[in-house]
This record gives sequence, C-alpha cells and structure tokens, in this order.
Amino acid sequence: MTRMNRRQFLDASEKVGLGLTAGMTILADARSARAYVANDKITMAMIGAGGRAGSLGPQFAERGDCEFAYVCDVSAKSAEGLAKKIGDIQKKPPKAIQDLRKMLEDKSVQAVVIATPDHWHALGTIWACQAGKDVYVEKPPTHNCWEGKKMIEAAKKYNRVVQVGTQNRSAKYNMTAKKYLQDGKLGNVYFARIFNMKSWPNVPMAPDSATPPGLDWDMWNGPAPLGKYNATYHRRWNHFWRYSSGDIINDGIHQIDLARWVLGIEYPKSVYCSGARYEKNGAFETPDTQMVIYDFDNMTVNFELTLFTPYMLKIAPNIRESLTEWPYWPQCATRIEIYGTKGLMILGRHGGGWQVFDRPYHEKPVIIDQDNGKFPDPEHKENFVQAVRRQQAPNAPIEEGHKSVLMAHYATISYRLGGQKLTIDRQTEEIMGNPEAVKYFKREYREPWVIPEQV
Repeated sequence: MTRMNRRQFLDASEKVGLGLTAGMTILADARSARAYVANDKITMAMIGAGGRAGSLGPQFAERGDCEFAYVCDVSAKSAEGLAKKIGDIQKKPPKAIQDLRKMLEDKSVQAVVIATPDHWHALGTIWACQAGKDVYVEKPPTHNCWEGKKMIEAAKKYNRVVQVGTQNRSAKYNMTAKKYLQDGKLGNVYFARIFNMKSWPNVPMAPDSATPPGLDWDMWNGPAPLGKYNATYHRRWNHFWRYSSGDIINDGIHQIDLARWVLGIEYPKSVYCSGARYEKNGAFETPDTQMVIYDFDNMTVNFELTLFTPYMLKIAPNIRESLTEWPYWPQCATRIEIYGTKGLMILGRHGGGWQVFDRPYHEKPVIIDQDNGKFPDPEHKENFVQAVRRQQAPNAPIEEGHKSVLMAHYATISYRLGGQKLTIDRQTEEIMGNPEAVKYFKREYREPWVIPEQV
C-alpha cells in the first residue's frame, strides 16, 4: 500500500530547493555543460594523480570550460600518466611536475583540485589560498581537528572559494529531504542512525624497501613522520593514524556530512565511541568495528561502522543513475535512518534517494513520500565552477566540511582514549576537561611541511 503524490511534492519542493543553501547553483542537468570560448576557461591545476584524481581531473577537463595547466604529483610517473590522459581530452597537455610549490607560483592558475592522501589536504589547501587560488579539496578535508580551523582562516583571509568534495550537498533529492524535515512532515526527530558498512580486509605489513624510482617519498609523507619507504604505508595509508583515521573519515564522512546537513545539527554536546580492530592478523591500526553516540540538545545520533561485512552493499551504479529505483535498504551499506514521530525516513547518499515509511500494512511497507536523483558528481563540479566565476559561497564550503569531519575526529579521539566520553565546548570546538585528548587535537608537523599558527 502506498500513499503519495510525488509530483505535487516535487513541484512544491522545486520552488524552494535552491534556497536551502547560500550560493547554491544547480542546473537541470549539469552533465551537459556547454563549452566556453578559450579565453573564458578557468585555468586549473591538479594536485595528486592517483585514486580519485584519475576521475576528477578528466571530468573537469571534459566540461570544456576548465583547462588544466599542471598535474602535480610526488610520483613523476603518476603525474605524467594523468597529464597525458587530461591532455588527450583538452587537446593541450598540462605540465607534469612533482613539486606543487612550483605551480603555486604561476599566477595564471585560478583554481586547484586536491586529491591527495588525507594528510596533505589541509596544507595543500592553505598553500593554494595563500597563492590566491580557489580550491576543490577532496574529503575528508583534514587529518585532525586543528587543521580545519586553519583552512577556514586561510579561506577568509585570502578571500578564496574552498569547496569540499562532499557531493551530496549538490543533489536536488537531498535538498527535498532537508525541506521535508524543515517543514515538519516527519514530525519531531529525536534519533538518527548513520551507517558505513562494507568489506575491507586487513593486510600484512610489507617490509621496508628502496623507494621506487621517480617517487619523492619525503614529500609524499609531508606533514607525517618520515621513515623508510614501505609499500603498505604508501598504498594502504587509510588505516594508519599518521595518515588518516580509518573508514569513518575516509568514506563515512559522506554520510556524516549528509546527515548533519539534512538534520540541521552542528556541534554535539558529547561524543562516545566504542569499537576495536578485531581482525588483528595484519598491519592496520584503525578500527574495523565502530559505534559512536553523539548527543545533541534534542537528538541522539549513532554512527555504526563495520569492515568485515561483504554482504552490505554500497549504492550500485544502476541505482545511482536511476530515477525510479531505490536501494534494498536493509543491506544498504551507506544509508541514514531518521526516526521522526510521524515516520521513518531512509536516505541514501550518491544517488540513493529517500523514502518515508509509515506503519506496515499486513507486514508490507507503506511508503508515504519519496524522491530520487542521480549521483550528483557533475552538479558538484558545476557548483564549484560557478562559485569560482562568481566568487560566491559553494554548496559545500570548508566551514561546513570542517564541522562534519570534526564529528569523525571526536569519535576517533574517544576511541583512541579507550572509549572515554568527551564533552565538547561548542564555542571553541575543543574538548573540555580532558588533558589526554589535547594531544590528538593537533599533530606534530615536520619541516618544511608545516601549517603555521598564523596562516
């Protein structure tokens, strides 16, 4: 049994959707961006050439209104490979360089796209802002709590646009979900659950070895401690404290940011995290099982992570690009459940859509409202480009990305302190009455890869 008038709901939400976020720009279909004349193109540089960079760079180039002048990567081979790929698209090869500081000296570069390992995001962003360049930085924006403050200060001081790669804020269906809650259609919301469940097995630690030819291992480590080259650190950095904080910060940040935005919450009053690395036969340090409880004034939010669950499914490509299909919610690995007094909303990131459920009828689901949309990667890029052109706030500004990743950092600190409950000062963002927590709030930086107190 289904009770809904989807078209009426969408028509109404369309009229208000663009007002949900300052500076928001959404095209009917950003996948068909028109090419601009050559002198109207935004000159860009790619920082990082592996992983996510392999799609980000070419996709910006395919738009036709962006042109890369540089690809920067500490691996000469990686930089040259991505530069060739982008050059084939834009019919003009960008320069492949290892040291991003050489690119920052070029005043013709207007914007940079940062897709490095996590521990380089903040320093790369701050340097780019200081050089007068706008920034698209991949999630998570920071390695630790303190870095976000410095990124915000740099963006404000140098009047730069800084967009975080949390694409869900550019999805129209997420805007209608937010509007649904704002209008009180779900009733009072006192509880929400955020899921991040998948399979990511532990691996053995490789022996230290000679640095591969063409790789600047010192610069790759950057702000992190420097040791001999190790392939496990190099290729599996997500699960080592020196580079990241595990999957809560790597992938879970997408759901945390989306939930925080849709629910309209900012800083928690307290945070408690329990969990463990149960699969101990390997090198990984971060937990493979994690439960976090966030207390807000009138709401409790849980975050739940597992990395040993191959039967949990991320949003499949066919659903990401469909307007008529929804995930199988019980085994959706990246869903958000929002419990209101009038219904249960289940929301999926990256094109998953949302549905609101009433009491079942004869053990069959009763859906009272729903909305859907495609994976909003093109829309997020479009929003960044327009924010650069107009010098206005993007959909996912660094201020909001910082607040979201703080939730992950607080959880990590609680976990590393053995599950201590942390009380948060919402004015300063600091942890109250816990000297042990201070050492995790900021890292020790290594010259010359230092974020200064005064940016």
